[in-house]
Amino acid sequence: MKNVNRLSTIKTPEQFSALIQKLGINLGFDETLAIGTESPFVMDYRLKDGRTIGNRFCVQPMEGWDAMEDGTPSNLTRRRWLNFGKSGAKLIWGGEAVAVMPEGRANPNQLILNENTLPAIRGMREDLVKTHSQAFGETADLLVGLQLTHSGRFCRPVDKKKLAPRTLYNHPLLNSKFGLEPDITVLTDQEIRMIIQAYIQAAQLAELAGFDFVDLKHCHGYLGHEFLSAVDRPGSYGGSFENRTSFLREMVEGIHSACPDLRIGVRFSAFDFIPFEKNLEGEGRPVDYDGFYPYAFGGDGSGVGVDLSEPEQFLTLLESLGIELVNITSGSPYYVPHIQRPAMYPPSDGYLPPEDPLVGVARLLSATASLKKNHPGLLMVGTGYSYLQEWLPFVAQFALRTGDTDFIGLGRMMLSYPEFCADVLAGKPLDRKKICRTFSDCTTAPRNGMVSGCYPLDHFYKNRPEAKRLKDVK
Repeated sequence: MKNVNRLSTIKTPEQFSALIQKLGINLGFDETLAIGTESPFVMDYRLKDGRTIGNRFCVQPMEGWDAMEDGTPSNLTRRRWLNFGKSGAKLIWGGEAVAVMPEGRANPNQLILNENTLPAIRGMREDLVKTHSQAFGETADLLVGLQLTHSGRFCRPVDKKKLAPRTLYNHPLLNSKFGLEPDITVLTDQEIRMIIQAYIQAAQLAELAGFDFVDLKHCHGYLGHEFLSAVDRPGSYGGSFENRTSFLREMVEGIHSACPDLRIGVRFSAFDFIPFEKNLEGEGRPVDYDGFYPYAFGGDGSGVGVDLSEPEQFLTLLESLGIELVNITSGSPYYVPHIQRPAMYPPSDGYLPPEDPLVGVARLLSATASLKKNHPGLLMVGTGYSYLQEWLPFVAQFALRTGDTDFIGLGRMMLSYPEFCADVLAGKPLDRKKICRTFSDCTTAPRNGMVSGCYPLDHFYKNRPEAKRLKDVK
């Protein structure tokens, strides 16, 4: 991996600064951490409706591919959610992606929210809150949401190895990459309206389950995200920006009507790239495409550049719809994983880093800072921090202190080191043995039909039978 500098070897602020300068990136960090009430991490955040969130850490949605086939949580699912509760973070963004209908699942072991699964999912949320209360006392300042999704192009509701996609248009690169026949899988406008109703019904159930908000997922290549790039789709849900956001607007209007007191959040991919593939050395490279590439929302047409003009419009739309909660990410793990999950080691279906992963971190943080600057009234959660490892608190403190983001979102780190937030908040030294090193086993395992978890660092997963199978796969 000739493009990569091992972050674990960077021991001093001077070395970290030198690496940043060497890479030519804009990545701010503080050399020392503030303590006590001076720390930006312990500051609360007051929503416009008066609700207070008790600190600036957020647990990102982390799916385990481990629910029961009927859509209810398993013991593994519950364990992960309890870890979220004891993390110390006061914002739990959605727990994990929960399908609004069985055929919209990304795998046969994804949670589904319906009347049959409602009691179990309600109980899991209650257990999360109880665990948080036992560890930290106060829960009035804990905000817990549920991420609602339809997996669209990446549906696998019955067979983990077989796509059953529902797409919005014939993507010239993704159709061929995943072996899709033209037109067969494209949703009709009527089918889209039925999916919108499923989201509205799921939101009502989420409110009954006690969740503080629902996230209408618009990221990572799933259905909501694909609407944003449906520039070639005819009719009411494609073409113009207004049409491409009709799906969101109709969902929001329906949810506001059905449950006016339920908050709504949106996690969205603020930029995207053309799909990448392995070169002869196994490193990622953009696939060949002649001319302007129009299918990357937030892209500049080159396939590998960022233009935030439409994402800015998207945030303005969210503001007009009364949505305050926003979570920034990018791309899709299915075709360009390095831009949203910067990692030293790729998953089994990925490629070696085409750039130093620190470049990907800086790209994500820079986009978030730019969007936050132009939309100061929105609560924004930043993404991409786990790769920073020991340097995470120093970069995160800088981002909070300068107003580049409102919350530090952590995903992969929560699997290996669920107490990370609590330790930072308490001013404790980090437990280096638990720090996520981005081995990507949490992705490689489900890509090969196994449950997700941190197999290298979490002894619970290290001792499971899947650990040996995972080694054989790798």
